[in-house]
Amino acid sequence: MTQTLTLNNGITMPALGFGVYRTPPDETADAVASALRVGYRHIDTAAAYLNERGVGEAIRQSGLDRSEVFIETKVWISDYGYDETLHAFEKSTRKLGVDVLDLLILHQPTPKQFDRTVEAYRGLETLLADGRVRAIGVSNFMPDHLTSLLERTSVVPAVNQVEVHPYFSQPEVRAANAEHGIVTQAWSPIGGITFYRSGGSSTLDDDVIGGIAVNHRKTPAQVMLRWQLQHGRSAIPKSARPERIAENFDVFDFELAGAELEAIDRLDTGVRGGPEPADITTDAFSLAIPEA
Repeated sequence: MTQTLTLNNGITMPALGFGVYRTPPDETADAVASALRVGYRHIDTAAAYLNERGVGEAIRQSGLDRSEVFIETKVWISDYGYDETLHAFEKSTRKLGVDVLDLLILHQPTPKQFDRTVEAYRGLETLLADGRVRAIGVSNFMPDHLTSLLERTSVVPAVNQVEVHPYFSQPEVRAANAEHGIVTQAWSPIGGITFYRSGGSSTLDDDVIGGIAVNHRKTPAQVMLRWQLQHGRSAIPKSARPERIAENFDVFDFELAGAELEAIDRLDTGVRGGPEPADITTDAFSLAIPEA
């Protein structure tokens, strides 16, 4: 059993995806193969992760038909601009070994260089119109970034992938997404970014989440993923360990009560774990995406 979401252009996407952020390239194929074996049918990668080739290799070797796997990847800011983004698509599809992407999104808003962001998004619109991608979207866009983008482009993003977990749930961003029919997709959906934070607490050790997990005979990670799904969000957990990969997918056989969802909602601290989107610039985060 799995769960799907219908995007604003009618495309269906598995709500629970498998992420490969910071998965070493030489470990990616094995991790994705494990995910596909346990039932994941949505894989999220990015040009900047430098592991798209491993994702494509695992999908090809899985024996699954291409139509059975929803492939999502991201354009890095070094490749923003209209023509540059069209070329970024070619680089990603070459590494992934596919002709069409299910979802292609911009990795950051780069508000200090927003003209290039807009041109990059117009490149996505062209790819969508040409049938080379099935849906387009953005990542780490705050409400003001979305407003600015929508004023200057034609296609409403299908997805906005942002940091969302019990300690940082971004209600304003989620509300802006909902207003425009944009699916909120959670990166770090179980608060992985909090696990090693100096002087802070981890979502895995939270008493409220732990108590709910005991009640359902599930793990805290499973409870947090269930919380994401029941709120209508897409979630992209990651792991390179087969047992964790399987655990994170085993979230479709229980349901959280309304009071449990509300208890987790109240854990929001408003403290971002990742970088401020406004601080991401090509000067500070330049990365040349290789051709192959």
